[in-house]
Amino acid sequence: MANMKKSDYLRGTVEHIDITKHNVVALVDAMERTAFQARNLARAAEIYDQMLADKGCSVILCLAGSLFSAGLKKIVYDLVQCNMVDAIVSTGAVIVDQDFFEALGFKHYLGTPFSDDKALRGARVDRIYDTCIDEDELGVCDQTLSNIAGSLQPRPYSSREFIAEMGKYLSKRSKVKDSVVLAAYQKGLPIFVPAFSDCSAGMGLLHHQWHHPDAHVSIDSAKDFVELTRLKIEAKDTGLLMIGGGVPKNFAQDAVVACEMIQHEVRMHKYAIQITVADERDGALSGSTLKEACSWGKVDTTHEQMVFSEATIAFPLLAGYAYHKNSWKHRPERNFNSILDESPLATARR
Repeated sequence: MANMKKSDYLRGTVEHIDITKHNVVALVDAMERTAFQARNLARAAEIYDQMLADKGCSVILCLAGSLFSAGLKKIVYDLVQCNMVDAIVSTGAVIVDQDFFEALGFKHYLGTPFSDDKALRGARVDRIYDTCIDEDELGVCDQTLSNIAGSLQPRPYSSREFIAEMGKYLSKRSKVKDSVVLAAYQKGLPIFVPAFSDCSAGMGLLHHQWHHPDAHVSIDSAKDFVELTRLKIEAKDTGLLMIGGGVPKNFAQDAVVACEMIQHEVRMHKYAIQITVADERDGALSGSTLKEACSWGKVDTTHEQMVFSEATIAFPLLAGYAYHKNSWKHRPERNFNSILDESPLATARR
């Protein structure tokens, strides 16, 4: 094993699930008459379909966990393309290390959790449970982000603004057709990464700031919060579709509390779904129930559902159900980026 080369590990590639090819409506409907998480998943799928049928509701998709490396990228791409989501709040790994990384022409590879990790390190191969990526290609991704930062006017940016610049970069250079970053840029759909430095973007900006200490791009996390709050005010009714938990879940839920902080009355998130394997008993947010979030004034409990399931199993079924129910058709594009690019004063006057 110690003599294995990088090419020995990086062979079969991860293939992304295409929900448009698999009509799962009958299967999910059948789950409604079963029990446990199957029934919870069926109810969650129905709630997501209700969100899409509610033309006044804007859908915020939250992503946490190693999702795109596991084959779920095209699902999110199709949700963006079909106007089934209106904004995304994500970890940096999903958007940068996985989506942007693949848009540069790189791949995720099928691996095994039983690999010799010291041998992987020697071959400069990184393991994500049972998938692998090329560490040297990840370095190219880091450097590309540094180059993008170096091309911009030195000032603080929200993560949304910087990710839009990444989409602009891909509009001329993407090696794939199913990049979420590129599709979001083309549709004016905002992507927020509240913990932006916790991924390859952080490495790229480290390189950029290290070599430009006096005039550089930085990420303003408070500006992210201001922009998401403005989005909530503009959207009025909102629904949350949360895959995983962590920072994206809390950040998106807190938009309601933020409006209260600035004395702007808004309604709690009208709909909420979470798919997670986290446990609520340790008090951490990732597994905290949506009913608990109601006590904080974040989520209404009329249309909420927790699904305690691993995302690669549950998300394709939920998204596939909503896609083939067709309630998303004729749903308008929100293009929230065009609003967020205006001055905050313009939003306040609406």
